[in-house]
Amino acid sequence: MTGPRRPLRLLRGHDGRRAIVQTAGKVTISFRLTLRSRRSMTTSLGGSCKIVDSHDRGAHSAASSALGYLYQVRYALLEALRRLCKGQEFAVSIETLDDVVFEEAGEAPELLQTKHHLSRAADLTDGSPDLWKTIRVWCEAHTAGQAPDGALFFLVTTSHAPDGHAAHYLRPGTCRNPESAMQRLNSTADSSSNQSNAPAYEAYRSLNLEERKKLLESAFVVEAAPNIQDLDAELREVVYIAVEQRFLESFLQRLEGWWYRRAIKHLLETNPAPILSEELYAETTSLREQFKEESLPIDDDIMSASVDASGYQDRLFVRKLRLIEIGNRRIFHAIRNFFRAFEHRSRWVREDLLLVGELERYEERLIEEWEIPFEQMRDELGESATEDAKKQAAQLLYKWVETETHPQIRTGVTEPSISRGTYQMLSDLQRVGWHVEFKERLRQLLEIREAIS
Repeated sequence: MTGPRRPLRLLRGHDGRRAIVQTAGKVTISFRLTLRSRRSMTTSLGGSCKIVDSHDRGAHSAASSALGYLYQVRYALLEALRRLCKGQEFAVSIETLDDVVFEEAGEAPELLQTKHHLSRAADLTDGSPDLWKTIRVWCEAHTAGQAPDGALFFLVTTSHAPDGHAAHYLRPGTCRNPESAMQRLNSTADSSSNQSNAPAYEAYRSLNLEERKKLLESAFVVEAAPNIQDLDAELREVVYIAVEQRFLESFLQRLEGWWYRRAIKHLLETNPAPILSEELYAETTSLREQFKEESLPIDDDIMSASVDASGYQDRLFVRKLRLIEIGNRRIFHAIRNFFRAFEHRSRWVREDLLLVGELERYEERLIEEWEIPFEQMRDELGESATEDAKKQAAQLLYKWVETETHPQIRTGVTEPSISRGTYQMLSDLQRVGWHVEFKERLRQLLEIREAIS
């Protein structure tokens, strides 16, 4: 047997793993990992982590375990993208039958055990705990009837499989020899006194020779896999042609963010449905469109974020809305648009997605667009208008901001909160307003408040 025709798949694990991965669904991970904003591990962005040396941790640190759980989710994405590039249709499950499972119509399911070591790990010798823990999982799945017929089993490890040992004979390629691997495993299981491996030896010996042979003919060891830090380069390579190179990091951040959110949803389900290749394809296609020249990315984490309006009540743009008696609910919509526009613009700047002077030119376009109805309002009111008439006219002008279609920063950016929120930002800077005398009235209001205080 020379090995599988397709890449590896990942399997699900234990409920404890789910709890840890669910923690990753918060804004930052509580694994005591040191994260950086550029590629932070959040529900929105996803990405790699800066690893703090183990000497900085306490004796009970769970950092290594946490990295192992995060690794299997990232590795699942890598394998899914590899398959997607080949045009394969598949379903992937995490923490079900094994760490990760890939299923494809008409093909044997592939079950992966992932073993991650950040530093140089011990080789996969015949007595390796990593090897035997994996064999135990496979044997127990076989005995319990949980392994699907024809399933392929993979041990994906950052360790090496030295020549002449069982793991070496289970590697794909010309050196593969499941019969030799079984002989070495039989010998180790019968003669080793390693107590930590004893349950695995017992599970292995519970299979008869024919069952062992069948299992090992379906088992593969993938050695020297990239660790969680090195996965960055692997992921960049597999999506390299998706967008222009200067957008690659931003594209991958968003793709990983979506993948983590989708994985968390999958892990939280009692009877989880697999993640379909169609979902991954749709997300990559959507993101690719957002990084074209005529577009910019609109991010789910910003659009779905809860906005605390209490922190905006003293902002000028809010005071100007109260000046013309806009209702509280509409003021909240204005605050939310301000937040969405501000956050997106800030992220575009940080990630260098904008052209030089593009924001300034966009703001000038919006101001020019506003000046037309504002000056129309001024002319219609004349010099003798009452305050009530001025407020009513201002309310109509503000309704124009809320409901009309305004120029977008780029033709492909159709999200209305960008233009509406930018108007609130301009209002906050006193560059636009709604009351015909908005500058004078606001100055008077601020002077009164200052005198009182």
